[in-house]
Amino acid sequence: MEPVISAVLQILRQCYPKSPLPLVTTCSAYAFLGTESIHSEPCCAAAEEDFEDDGDEEMDKDSDLEDVKEQELQSKLRNDLNFEDVQSANHHHIPTAAPLQQHRLNEDQSSRRKEGEHTVQTSLLSMVKMGRSTAHLSSKKRLDVNTYQNVSPSGTGVDTLGSDISGIQDFLEEDIEVISCPGMNASFSSSVRPRETVGVIDKLLHARPKHIPFHDPYLYMAKARRTRSVVDFKMVAFPDLWGHHPPPFSQSMLERKRGIQRIKISEDVRRLIQPRDVINRVVFSLDEPWPLQDPASNCLRFFSKFESGNLRKAIQVREFEYDLLINADVNSAQHQQWFYFKVSGMRAAIPYRFNIINCEKPNSQFNYGMQLTLYSVKEALLGRSTWTRTGHDICYYKNHYRQSAAATGGASGKCYYTLTFTVTFPHSEDVCYLAYHYPYTYTALMTHLEILEKSINPKKIYFRQETLCQTLGGNPCPLVTITAMPESNSTDDLEQFRHRPYQVITARAHPGESNASWVMKGTLEFLISNDPVARLLRESFIFKIIPMLNPDGVINGNHRCSLRGEDLNRQWLAPKAHLQPTIYHAKGLLQYLSSIGRGPVVFCDFHGHSQKKNVFIYGCSIKETLWQANCAVGTSAVLEDISYRTLPKILDKLAPAFTMSSCSFLVEKSRASTARVVVWREMGVSRSYTMESSYCGCNQGPYKVCEARATPNASCPADIHRHGEQ
Repeated sequence: MEPVISAVLQILRQCYPKSPLPLVTTCSAYAFLGTESIHSEPCCAAAEEDFEDDGDEEMDKDSDLEDVKEQELQSKLRNDLNFEDVQSANHHHIPTAAPLQQHRLNEDQSSRRKEGEHTVQTSLLSMVKMGRSTAHLSSKKRLDVNTYQNVSPSGTGVDTLGSDISGIQDFLEEDIEVISCPGMNASFSSSVRPRETVGVIDKLLHARPKHIPFHDPYLYMAKARRTRSVVDFKMVAFPDLWGHHPPPFSQSMLERKRGIQRIKISEDVRRLIQPRDVINRVVFSLDEPWPLQDPASNCLRFFSKFESGNLRKAIQVREFEYDLLINADVNSAQHQQWFYFKVSGMRAAIPYRFNIINCEKPNSQFNYGMQLTLYSVKEALLGRSTWTRTGHDICYYKNHYRQSAAATGGASGKCYYTLTFTVTFPHSEDVCYLAYHYPYTYTALMTHLEILEKSINPKKIYFRQETLCQTLGGNPCPLVTITAMPESNSTDDLEQFRHRPYQVITARAHPGESNASWVMKGTLEFLISNDPVARLLRESFIFKIIPMLNPDGVINGNHRCSLRGEDLNRQWLAPKAHLQPTIYHAKGLLQYLSSIGRGPVVFCDFHGHSQKKNVFIYGCSIKETLWQANCAVGTSAVLEDISYRTLPKILDKLAPAFTMSSCSFLVEKSRASTARVVVWREMGVSRSYTMESSYCGCNQGPYKVCEARATPNASCPADIHRHGEQ
């Protein structure tokens, strides 16, 4: 019956009446008017390559028959509804930041480490291979642990950590809503005023159950006040302020449930033929200036106006089902993929279904084992401050929504896709945060860099943080330099110090690729560590690191673009200082190094990939490009430095998460304006790469999903920090 059922399903999908999204406009609810030619242009039209990652997207081969990409049918009927786009009235400008005193740490976050003087007897690469393997095996306990197995049926949680969280239980009686999203304008003071947000948060921070490495909530709040956003965010998300630990156990990818897509589509059809049980009530919207939620009602409450947050609208469909719409990138009408929002007012042990109905990518790893991430405030107050993978009955499929004809000038509008998932929350009346991937904010980066600088031994490590440039939104883009201090002030040592070759590493050109920031975080912590390989790298190279190329996009919850609605990784050919300042100055740095004969030995740009698993690299090879294109030019006459394969070959030997089979060294025409191709072509850097990390996880080696169902997730910050493979 499988072929018949699949055919019936396709017919149902095609016959479902097409309709526009329930939005007044597909353009972003936020607008930035700070640069020329933006206000006079319509929202950017979608280009096909804009839906792609920085590598070739491949369809997974393990899909059900119903998931095979259907042929688009030419529709002879046009929608009778004229859905005219209107300009959003909610246009906000980045405010002028008032001078703020920087909140300094009262004491260093960690003592300076003493460097060992023992001579390394064995090959450092052999040590890395053996050490990483040993560490991996020792940490990879086959734990079959339920995240919330210690939660009581009452939904208030059970203290399983003993004296570590003494006193925290009292705070569960406080207003969790007040605790969950503290305001940024009030300062932390020793005088605690009862029942006020500042006082409650201050007491909580003094009673922190555990120290979180390289994180300080007071410093985070001070940095957050300096961060400038389009909508002038006034609140801080609790997970970002409070911090989080890696999960104490490993999580496997979700096992694919066969037939789930047809079930979900059938339920969508039921809405059409049985509309009486559909509530269809808007409970949250960025487009509406008035409160939409009745505090006395039993519906969920949503909020997303905090750094990196993204949720535009929530519609209650049934008692425990909600349609959600993501906000487009600022000054754009597309790139709806990243989401990060707060939800509260839930009941424990009740499965809530969420449908994000305006996704744009034609396929997703959510169909092949990926789960969204969840952070529970009550769990954090009980000492379990952890982002964890969550959700079941997950699938991703094309829906019946289409872009309106008015928005496309009468042409057939693009189609949208639904990501549907079910979440059972661990506590009643909790506050939880749901996200596409583990969030990593700009403020988290600035906090991390300051703590790193205070943690190093300046006699051993040269660590300098400076500002590369100011972004369009007025935020400093940090540039970090890391190397080893010269052993002495002798002429030879100083000359060796000055003439070390450079390596340049960048990340987060695309804001929604938060996994790139987690890899960058691990890279920075490794480079300042006492690891023998890190010490050798510092002594051999000068690292120039730009950890976040698109701070404005990260701050404002974009998925791919800058405040101008541009993909910054398509601007490297001819960037302009007043339009793409971070790319302009990053390229200028590389051109300067090249002009003085000090071009980098390696250039690597960290990204995230939504269509493949594992970690892999894209490089540049003219020969492989000509071979792939069956070019008539004799490739034997082309001279090429084959060292571009060196780094991926080393990673393939050392890093269990890395896969050589997904690497590609083709230089495609559509990638001509990307960082790796421009640096390779214009600066002559043969080892110019894009390194891609999967949003989903790994399916190979020690990470492969097995019967124990306890494999780590390569793109999870827990496993990045635990195994140190970046």
